[in-house]
Amino acid sequence: MTQDGDLWVFGYGSLVWNPGIEVAEMRLASLSGFRRRFCMLSIHHRGSEEDPGLVLALEPFPAGSCTGLAIRAADPEAALEELRARELISSAYVEEQVTLTADDGAEIPALAYVIDTGHVQYVPDMSLEAQARIIAAAIGGRGPNHEYLTRTAAKLTELNIADADMDWLVARVQQIRAEA
Repeated sequence: MTQDGDLWVFGYGSLVWNPGIEVAEMRLASLSGFRRRFCMLSIHHRGSEEDPGLVLALEPFPAGSCTGLAIRAADPEAALEELRARELISSAYVEEQVTLTADDGAEIPALAYVIDTGHVQYVPDMSLEAQARIIAAAIGGRGPNHEYLTRTAAKLTELNIADADMDWLVARVQQIRAEA
């Protein structure tokens, strides 16, 4: 939380379409040094231990930048409790203090949930085809993995946030599901 009691969180995946907290304000923003990638096995929300799904994570990428939403919580304490219960369920994410750059150039101190690159659920260097096959089939406690992909992609498109890998995955997952 900032000194004035505000809590901003960076939404780059499901938080853009399902923040799960009471929202006071949202702004387009980016985070340097990271990229959005399907690089975390999901054993709770979008898969199971027996059949893991795949969800987005912020992966360190020094030359990159990830665009998403800066989300200001209406009730910072309740939001922090809810976000931690949701995002830290398996310790694959690390909660980090970051500085976002809003679309108007303003700097926003925020929390971001970043992949722990030493965690067993981190899967670096997985091909897009392998990602698509997992996403097409997995189902977890919050529903089918393909729904997570399509809802995230739709919201990014609505926000005019380009993500070529996401677009490719949506098309390929639809193809795999149609062939099944």
